[in-house]
Amino acid sequence: MTGDPGTTSGSATATAWQAALRAQFPIIVANPGLVFLDSAATSQKPQAVLDAATGYLANANANAGRGSYPWANATTAMIERAKCRVQDFLHDPQPHRSSVHFVSGATDGLHRVAFGWLADQLADGDEILVPFADHQANLVPWLALRDHLAATGRGLAVRALPYQAASGDYDHRVLPTLITPRTRLIAATHVHHVYGADMNIHRIRAAAGPDIPICLDAAQGIGHLPLSMTDLDVDFVVFSGHKALALPGTGAIWARDQRGPAFVPRGWAGTPNTAGIRSLHAALDWLDAAGLAAIRQWTTMLASRLTHGLTAMEDIEVLGCQHSLHHDSPAQRRVGIVAFRHRRIPSDDLGFILATNGIMVRSDTHCQGGRGEDDRSVRVSTHVYNTPNDIDQLLDVLTELTAHPGRKPLR
Repeated sequence: MTGDPGTTSGSATATAWQAALRAQFPIIVANPGLVFLDSAATSQKPQAVLDAATGYLANANANAGRGSYPWANATTAMIERAKCRVQDFLHDPQPHRSSVHFVSGATDGLHRVAFGWLADQLADGDEILVPFADHQANLVPWLALRDHLAATGRGLAVRALPYQAASGDYDHRVLPTLITPRTRLIAATHVHHVYGADMNIHRIRAAAGPDIPICLDAAQGIGHLPLSMTDLDVDFVVFSGHKALALPGTGAIWARDQRGPAFVPRGWAGTPNTAGIRSLHAALDWLDAAGLAAIRQWTTMLASRLTHGLTAMEDIEVLGCQHSLHHDSPAQRRVGIVAFRHRRIPSDDLGFILATNGIMVRSDTHCQGGRGEDDRSVRVSTHVYNTPNDIDQLLDVLTELTAHPGRKPLR
């Protein structure tokens, strides 16, 4: 496996690179007539990840930190190595000053940061800034914390991060006007789960200044593009493993442990998801070997191919930035995620039509926060196992619907 697909995603070198990676996903290889375009909900797993999890269960399965026999010791050591692997994957500049904690997923991790770290530091009248149009996992915990504190007599003001109307990106130019001496945290998203935009977190840090902690929901960024903690300078990175090629039921909190007290999980930890943690380690190894910059280039190309095709269809409305739809657009590209609506066919029905044609997409409101889209849409989300032909099959079905509005195409 190589991480160098060439400089052009459509080149023969890139095509060969992608084909070699695609061949490592058993579910994709076993179903050549199906097109999976729902990776933002969960990713498929390469054979190396499946082998790592089953190999652990078959040869060294034990609980961690409980026994002194070889299997238990090996499991404890495996978890510690996985923590170091997360730090390395995130290009942690000071791993001796940070910590990694495994959780069941991003929602669990964000809740733990809110209630297990931030809550004890807040006084009556403090404020936080959170995204109201991103995934509910990065909104609900902060609102729940506000309600919890209100019951104890402490008022927490939860203010909305500002968005740019044209691009859907955070408006870093307005952000400084919302920050006060009582601002205690900013919660943000790395890649938007509906619009596919890299939310330019480095601009949030520049606008917020050096002292305010930033908690980053990286569920859609991990596994799709490189992350550098030197460049982002955030205090928490929270993500789910299953969206990064690992098994369901595991995720991680990376904590910088420099702005404010060190993050220490509350309560009795219980039994960790050992097989899931082993799979996460293997997934991060696989992604680094494949090349995250190359994966981003590939999935960005697929999203551009899709949006370029969709703009030719009068019946289609693409959500998000309207300046990044064509191949030659100078605007920032979508990171493998495109959401759209058909002006005549409800999104639920369109999702069913696509499914009957062997194309798997998501068609609902995508768990967006309270200030997100009110109406359902179809979301296409890609990963490195997807091909230009997958996108073309989707466009062909949509074109057929437009050419023959009274006839629903079937396989």
